[in-house]
Amino acid sequence: MSNDAVGEAESLDSASRRFAASVQYDGHAYHGWQAQRSGVASVQRHVEAALGRVADHEVTVICAGRTDSGVHASHQVIHFDSPAERTERGWTFGANANLPDDIAINWVVEIDPEFHARFSAIYRRYRYVILNQPTRPAILPRGVTWNYRPLDVARMAEAAKALVGEHDFSSYRAVGCQAKSPVRTISHLRVERFGPLIVIDVQANAFLHHMVRNIAGVLMAIGCGKEPVSWARQVLEHRDRARGGVTAPPYGLYFVDVGYPERFALPRPQPMGPMFLGALLD
Repeated sequence: MSNDAVGEAESLDSASRRFAASVQYDGHAYHGWQAQRSGVASVQRHVEAALGRVADHEVTVICAGRTDSGVHASHQVIHFDSPAERTERGWTFGANANLPDDIAINWVVEIDPEFHARFSAIYRRYRYVILNQPTRPAILPRGVTWNYRPLDVARMAEAAKALVGEHDFSSYRAVGCQAKSPVRTISHLRVERFGPLIVIDVQANAFLHHMVRNIAGVLMAIGCGKEPVSWARQVLEHRDRARGGVTAPPYGLYFVDVGYPERFALPRPQPMGPMFLGALLD
């Protein structure tokens, strides 16, 4: 099995065809998306093994965005190459028959050989789901982040405005982030309440390591009154992770969408995830 770095260097074999797929998974049992040399549980390793059984050969998959340990996805997009003659339905249902219950393929389609799940993407989108109530949840305990302090969504939404646009997000990335540049462009960052649920919905051209979780941590500190609304901008302007807020837990974070040029005509998630929110947000 190859990791993404190896896969990105490979070109499409003349005998192969390229396929795109959408994957959903509950990430709490995995050390993130990416297969690691240490052999710890990863989503990528299971997906490659399942597709490999359908193809009857080793398969390497490339993803749109690597998710961290404990992070979920309702619409992670991947691509893989294979000369195997299988129908799109055969790929989908064959892979699902070989995947654990917490990982599933939504669809598989044959795609233009120029398509690349990572490099063709023009935006990524995440949703961070907070259960804001006094008592902890027994249902979906790893599907939401529980915050017992009353959160003021209006304050959080106002603070979020400072982060929209192109900025240096050094204060909002992990200390060990390996991205060459800390500059990213957030196209929207919304905070809305639906009963006891608060959803932070953020879309950007790309994300830094822990960027969404660090944004969520800052916004929750503002929402509970611990910090002023201006703190989100102040943290941004420091350009120093040591001056940032606490990294929020991974449990409520979902990778929900990836945008590509229209010419690839990939299926759109309908409704957008996570599934338990239904069409509430769309």
